[in-house]
Amino acid sequence: MKKFFTIFFTVFLLCLTFAGKAQKIDSIYFNLYTDSLKKGVHNYINVVGKLSNGSYLPLMNEDLVFKSSAGKWQGTSLIIDSSYTKESVIVYATLKAQPTITKSVIIYMKKNLTEPPLPTEKEIMEGWKKGKKKS
Repeated sequence: MKKFFTIFFTVFLLCLTFAGKAQKIDSIYFNLYTDSLKKGVHNYINVVGKLSNGSYLPLMNEDLVFKSSAGKWQGTSLIIDSSYTKESVIVYATLKAQPTITKSVIIYMKKNLTEPPLPTEKEIMEGWKKGKKKS
């Protein structure tokens, strides 16, 4: 019985040692892949956590609580309704494990939504044939 308690106590101390060395998140930051939001699409909002050792860790929906002044959330994606008329959206992220760690950012809406039309298959083939004739 004494041997059991010795082993149990040793394992318990080892677990505490490893748990004490785990890195904690000191702060969070937005790492946006775009400078504007588009209406009617999934706008991925990337948040990273800065660990106490100085390295960064990508955070997911399980780690954060997202809120915003407009739109609805699906995981880490913000979807803005096509009828939204304001110039920007305020996005808030809060760390679930430490609610005192929070960050917000203002993201502007994309204004120029007209994209140039893609060339048709016929136009591509004609351009390819013209380039081949020059050789």
